[in-house]
Amino acid sequence: MTKLIRINPRDNVAVALHPVAAGETLLVGGGAVTAAEEIPQGHKIALAAIAEGQPVVKYGFPIGHATADIAAGAWVHTHNMRTNLSGEEEYSYEPAVPAVEHVEPETFMGFRRKDGRVAVRNEIWIIPTVGCVNDVAKKLAADSQDLVAGSVEGLYAFTHPYGCSQTGSDHAQTRKLLAALARHPNAGAVLVLSLGCENLQHDQFVAELGDYDPERIKFLTCQDVEDEFAAGRALLEECAEYASQFKREPVPVSGLVIGMKCGGSDGLSGVTANPTVGVFSDMMIARGGSTVLTEVPEMFGAEGMLLSRCVSREVFDKAANMLNSFKDYFISHHETVYENPSPGNKKGGITTLEDKSCGCVQKGGSAPIADVIGYGDAVTAHGLNMLYGPGNDLVSATAMTAAGAHIILFTTGRGTPFGAPAPTIKIASNSQLAAKKSGWIDFDAGPVADGEPITEAAKRLFALVLRVAGGEQTKSEQMGFREIAIFKDGVTL
Repeated sequence: MTKLIRINPRDNVAVALHPVAAGETLLVGGGAVTAAEEIPQGHKIALAAIAEGQPVVKYGFPIGHATADIAAGAWVHTHNMRTNLSGEEEYSYEPAVPAVEHVEPETFMGFRRKDGRVAVRNEIWIIPTVGCVNDVAKKLAADSQDLVAGSVEGLYAFTHPYGCSQTGSDHAQTRKLLAALARHPNAGAVLVLSLGCENLQHDQFVAELGDYDPERIKFLTCQDVEDEFAAGRALLEECAEYASQFKREPVPVSGLVIGMKCGGSDGLSGVTANPTVGVFSDMMIARGGSTVLTEVPEMFGAEGMLLSRCVSREVFDKAANMLNSFKDYFISHHETVYENPSPGNKKGGITTLEDKSCGCVQKGGSAPIADVIGYGDAVTAHGLNMLYGPGNDLVSATAMTAAGAHIILFTTGRGTPFGAPAPTIKIASNSQLAAKKSGWIDFDAGPVADGEPITEAAKRLFALVLRVAGGEQTKSEQMGFREIAIFKDGVTL
């Protein structure tokens, strides 16, 4: 059994693929190292002496510096290293844009909307414009499950606490996100549910929505009717009638947009699950499809892996601005840009934000970065897209759904049960998690730690994505776990 991996020849630390006992001598990277102490799974061991102040190198990049002299074979973690990050940086464009070899796209059994877009689900969504009608939305959804029949595959209410008592850009952000969800192709039909007196008025929502099909999107303002449940039921029946006309048919994977997210990461996430998703992303892009990478704060310290791949100076400038804008967001709230990783990340072996970021961006594979889009904006470029959004699991998964992601790939080393509005495939970085939480996990990337080639794991994942796109439910879908969270940055009145 291989217990250690040196990810890059430049690295001065290795990662424990399995727990290492004190005194064990192991071969790694063409040499040998003897563990001076127990090294937990996912954690780092020094391959050579690292002097105080010297960089700790992993993935071929510095992930921090030693805060004390570290002997060869020592455990390297929060007790003897820290981040190098501070504030904004000035980035320079040094393009190294890789070529993409075209592959003829496979097909899956999906839906084709009237505007030509592809969908992997045919559902009815209830979208409240304000939190005051959340319970009305939930009751309408619960009482109307009989409408889920034929080709109509689900009926869901996506509640949230916003839509009123917000001002300026914060209010605009909520409006933009909700309208983007209403346009999502996985929703065969939509009921937009309002109260009537909220800040987010009907005319504002319609203006944000732009051109829409009135047969597909219905509106109900509860204060305008005597019985909102009777009125809502009648509109949902119209939604079901409209959505039922769509049937599954063969469509090419080139029409898919796949979101890529990690949460509850551990030290193996950047070794097994995230690289597997990265190769999958390259496979999807080779077939003319699109992928989305967000979690901007978890790009800090790993920018060197991304920016040179921007297809143009314009895209590079947008990416650099996105990175520094998010740092400004932190600083404006009197927070440090490196206030990361989480306690669970650290327990799993991630020490600094650079450590986390270098593992996180492995999901982006090696393809060119085709575009950089804002929060609530739709993916329009085929290829790898960067999306403005935070690392928070629910907020970033919602943002990717709003950008048009049909499916979200969610890698995790610790596990989580939540589901976004789009089908959410949970990918375990280690086989212990996959076995322990089989009700949460859809895909086990743990075999990569035991020698499975990442390309083979990516092929397994690609096959699963095609099955899910064709109608196979994810574990979170089976449990009915669907929710949204909106990125808030402003006062509450």
